[in-house]
Amino acid sequence: MESTENKFGFTQFAETWNGRLAMLGFVIGVATELLTGQGILHQVGLM
Repeated sequence: MESTENKFGFTQFAETWNGRLAMLGFVIGVATELLTGQGILHQVGLM
């Protein structure tokens, strides 16, 4: 029997991937700051 669960919106599937990608983005941001010695805002020219 096939699942009729929708894969869009606030579903467990979407929230799991959203959390994973947010954690990945945070780790990449911190690593970039450590490697360059500059904050992210400084790198994109906002400060």
